[in-house]
Amino acid sequence: MKAEPTETILSVRGISKSFPGVHALSGVDFELFAGEVHALVGENGAGKSTLARIIAGVTAPDAGRVEFLGREYKPSGRTDAEAHGVRIVMQELNLISTLTVAENVCIERLPSRLGFINYRKLNSTARAVMEKVGLGDIDPSTPVGALGVGRQQMVEIAAGLSALGACRVLALDEPTASLTDSEVELLFAQIARLKAAGVGIIYISHRIEEVMRIADRLTVLRDGAVILTDSTNRLSIDEIIRQMVGRDLGREHFFRDAGKAAGEAALRVVGLNRGDKVRNVCFEVHRGEILGVAGLMGSGRTETMRAIFGADRADSGDIFLGRSSKPAKIRSPRDAVRSGIALLTEDRKEQGLLAGLAVRANITLTRLTDLARLGWISTSKERKVAEHYVKALAVRCRSGEQNVGELSGGNQQKVVIAKWLYRDCDILIFDEPTRGIDVGAKFEIYRMLGKLADEGKAIVFVSSDLKELMAVCSRIMVMSAGRVAATFGRGQWTQEKIMSAALSEYANA
Repeated sequence: MKAEPTETILSVRGISKSFPGVHALSGVDFELFAGEVHALVGENGAGKSTLARIIAGVTAPDAGRVEFLGREYKPSGRTDAEAHGVRIVMQELNLISTLTVAENVCIERLPSRLGFINYRKLNSTARAVMEKVGLGDIDPSTPVGALGVGRQQMVEIAAGLSALGACRVLALDEPTASLTDSEVELLFAQIARLKAAGVGIIYISHRIEEVMRIADRLTVLRDGAVILTDSTNRLSIDEIIRQMVGRDLGREHFFRDAGKAAGEAALRVVGLNRGDKVRNVCFEVHRGEILGVAGLMGSGRTETMRAIFGADRADSGDIFLGRSSKPAKIRSPRDAVRSGIALLTEDRKEQGLLAGLAVRANITLTRLTDLARLGWISTSKERKVAEHYVKALAVRCRSGEQNVGELSGGNQQKVVIAKWLYRDCDILIFDEPTRGIDVGAKFEIYRMLGKLADEGKAIVFVSSDLKELMAVCSRIMVMSAGRVAATFGRGQWTQEKIMSAALSEYANA
């Protein structure tokens, strides 16, 4: 039974916020009780992150009033909000990649004397916090840039927890977007500890199932306005989704015949190795097939895909394309793209987008030669292409001219997907393509993947969400400690079998 807190710790009244061409929030009312988890849900661009950023002092509202502990609250910035006891862990990572994990975790309270950092104490303090969120196997002196996105997300959360002190309000924006089930459990254990200490938690997530489990109350935002606030005990998942998208998605789930016969092999990977992250990986994916790739964080999923794409140089192994008996020479991403391979990376911010350019330029980036004549790009052609994909993927933006960095995380992800759809590669590797995307957009992406497979594309779909993989994929390959631990066909897998395979190599280590 969930607790029923009653002490109002934070009160928001009539908050509005506009950005150029966008009304992000319109007269929003919101309350947070001490010792409760209050979830904010809605489609991408609904205003969830904007509201959290206003509460955390990152963004100033245009109108409205906020009260904290019964007094007017107008933080001058994030530091001022933190001094009041209001903190945020944002969806987009805010880490310094060249610093160590320990330095990032303890950045606001580095132990020092006479201007010199005590690294023994720093690493000891950081390790204690890291163990609470499942990072106990990482050396605190590791540069954070050497970690994958999922583990960087855990470092970001650890940094927020380490600096809590007298924290009274904690906002978590999509904290589990890159986490596997075991890491989610560790995070939920920390949330339970904070709740028991009377901390009010604002929890933003597109994963409705976990919202129903962790949240006491829920507020639905749509187009910047509050649609519904109620106890999660009185709501169903279908009702929440209907309120989020404004229509009934009940039976709009993905639904092609994922068990239908696939075509010839489009990609074969034989004996691929890279350090201790990718160890003798062998698999193949066929035309018309969606091959799912499951595994725990650090299992080597992303490292394998990067090696195939030439983003990281493999130590050994061969990649065969189509019917060719000769290994493909893929030494760089350029070689991969020319060979008909696309990779949608899990880190859209650092590796998927040119944040300083317009939506239009990001979408057309992969095929500029088709839009150019005598070295000059046709802006009109570029706009036409961008308009097509903006409409097809329902990208929420003012126009194709808007800077892609101004979009919400989910809409940025759609732009990255559009970029590769425009390139029209035969082999599509999607690494966490639905990370940070709302439920309605997820269904659109599932249908899009099904359509591409039906057109004969070979798709590799890496995801931390087992339910997603089991709904979408023809087969699921499970990685464990850098190796392929098992491959299941449709009808052979269960969630328990997949998790057992994901843990197998660690148990044998």
